[in-house]
Amino acid sequence: MRNIKLTIEYDGKDYNGWQKQPTKLNIQGTIEKAIEGVTGEIVELNASGRTDARSS
Repeated sequence: MRNIKLTIEYDGKDYNGWQKQPTKLNIQGTIEKAIEGVTGEIVELNASGRTDARSS
């Protein structure tokens, strides 16, 4: 097993939050599928960070 650090920023307005949900579009599941597509490995992300809304 290896650990890889990713620093990401995203516009989540079309998603239903970060955490995986079986029937809803979410950031975690989307990124995990993209990594699997590139590496061929099934991954599970662990995240920490802020979810403050940006002010316009």
